[in-house]
Amino acid sequence: MSAIADVAAITDPGNRVAGKTDVQQDTLKFAEAALTDSKREGLLLAVRARWVALAVTAATLPIINPEWEVLYYVLMLGLFALIGWAQLKVGKAERSWQELILIFCDLLLMTFLTVVPNPWSTVDWPLAMQYRFDSFIYFFVFLATATLAYSWRTVVAMGFWTSALWAIGVGWVYLQPQTHAALSERVRAAVGADVRLFDIIDPSSIGFGARFQQITVFLIVAMTLALAARRSNALLISHAGIERERTNLARYFSPNVVEQLSKNDDPLKQVRTQNVAVLFADIVDFTAYADGRSPMEVIGTLRQFHERMERDVFRHAGTLDKYLGDGLMATFGTPFTSESDAGNALRCAQAMIGSIAELNRERKTRNEPPIRVSIGLHYGQVVLGDIGLNRLEFAVIGTAVNAASRLEALTRDYGCALVASDELVQRARAETGSSDADFLHLVRKPPRTIRGLEQPVGIWTRGYEVEAEGTVRG
Repeated sequence: MSAIADVAAITDPGNRVAGKTDVQQDTLKFAEAALTDSKREGLLLAVRARWVALAVTAATLPIINPEWEVLYYVLMLGLFALIGWAQLKVGKAERSWQELILIFCDLLLMTFLTVVPNPWSTVDWPLAMQYRFDSFIYFFVFLATATLAYSWRTVVAMGFWTSALWAIGVGWVYLQPQTHAALSERVRAAVGADVRLFDIIDPSSIGFGARFQQITVFLIVAMTLALAARRSNALLISHAGIERERTNLARYFSPNVVEQLSKNDDPLKQVRTQNVAVLFADIVDFTAYADGRSPMEVIGTLRQFHERMERDVFRHAGTLDKYLGDGLMATFGTPFTSESDAGNALRCAQAMIGSIAELNRERKTRNEPPIRVSIGLHYGQVVLGDIGLNRLEFAVIGTAVNAASRLEALTRDYGCALVASDELVQRARAETGSSDADFLHLVRKPPRTIRGLEQPVGIWTRGYEVEAEGTVRG
């Protein structure tokens, strides 16, 4: 049965698909994808479990019945293996009549083997003796493996199909002419008036009570497994909804913030102060660049820029605080500090310069003008926590933020790509994991007075020059 039908039934019990909200539609999309993957993996697991079960059965049958006639059943096991292979080939998440037909073939073949005598047998058994071999228990194997791959509706259908086929098989045996009447009479004479004992040991007795009990128990197990499968699908859909929410968070927050938001109810509410590295990046003269260009070209350039900047921030364990039109703000050491926040910020800035150099080479092949990035870095104390009531924002504020922004603006004065404070550089040098390569292209400048800071700030810069191999030179 269709996995998508399960999604619709669980996410919209009234089946009012047309009236779904956008949130429900998003959940439905994620749930469909999750159930599709689950069905594919479950079907593969079910077929492998079938093959293992068939192999074990083929190995044990000759032990139970060491006669040549048992080869007939071994060959039939090969047919079951072939049906499993066919189910693997035609299986899909949507409604598939081919799968249903193959499932029915499984049950029909099992019923046939149970009620029809082995044509290779040399013993003339009464037909009803087939039921004494307890072959019905193998139906439970098919039912159990079905829960790995199919919807709860399919499990229910298997319960009723099996019951119907079994009832037909019982009726067919009952309608066959009696072949061992004399043997039955001898048994009757031996047990006397005990009707129940005669019904149990009579070789021609079908045992309608036992057959009815088999059907009843099988339906109970099928319904129970169907409920378990439905509950499992509901949990999977719920998990898909959580993943959708997590994916939506990841569009706006960096992975480390998403991790904290997903693990705790209020992970960022506590306002606190801590030392972090702050990075501002901007496109130089973007207003002049955008003048006269189409909105699509301008937005395309911004997307190229932010895509690469965001990648570098996340790659260096940073938090993307916000986009600022043609720029962005990132922090390193939020929500929690580490032993290499300043170094990560400096390495991220170096990587950003390299990414823009690479982007400009791509733009050159498309006859597009190059863009220049300006980056400001500072390390110091900030205040952080979330603000707002319903639409929350993780805010990082303080003097260090303002200083980093003003250092970024100083790149115009120095004609360079990066301006970092001496506080950040010295902190990065002291951190574990730093190397001389992190500071190779930095050039020290005289201290500058920065508005908002009491003392002049030591300055380090890195220029725009690009060597032949494409690395940026300070």
